[in-house]
Amino acid sequence: MDRNFYWVNIAGVPQWYLTTPVPASGGAFAEPWMFGEGLRLPDPGAIKVRVRNPGRKRTFVFAGVERTPVVSEAVANAFRAHAPDDVQLFPATVEGDSERFYIVNATRLSDCIDEVGSRELQRYAEDESFPENAGQFRWINGLLIDPVKTEGARVFRLKKFKTALIVSEGTKTALEQVGDLGVSFEQVTAPRG
Repeated sequence: MDRNFYWVNIAGVPQWYLTTPVPASGGAFAEPWMFGEGLRLPDPGAIKVRVRNPGRKRTFVFAGVERTPVVSEAVANAFRAHAPDDVQLFPATVEGDSERFYIVNATRLSDCIDEVGSRELQRYAEDESFPENAGQFRWINGLLIDPVKTEGARVFRLKKFKTALIVSEGTKTALEQVGDLGVSFEQVTAPRG
């Protein structure tokens, strides 16, 4: 079982900004958040992504307000090798770029947030306009998870805080070896004492 896990976040480095992925045939996905729900999806077909702000091309970025993971083929291969049962990789075309990219969909949800150990938990209010968010977290500062409750997953979303994409230490190391990432890693497991 993996002991250390990391929250993958947008890095403060120069990088291009990609828009929300859409069907290559036109229009928009009925549920643009689907790649961040932690659920296995049917094949969405051909996908395209536009570059909104050129910036520096990176091998792993989050696209649009939905924070959809978009990765290079080398990063996709790292996910294939280290978490084949935890992700779906959907080919995507980035307009104006000849390289092959992929949307990463984490297919596992884990109810492993350490609510006592995490520093600051901001919950959705019961009376907010999106009742489906009741009981979930709007944001968490100082997030900690209980690795025992991850049930062997190496890549997953958190059941009550789907914004967070979590990876195991082995997966993190493999991604870092690819390099030129537009993401950072924040440890979310308490150090061994």
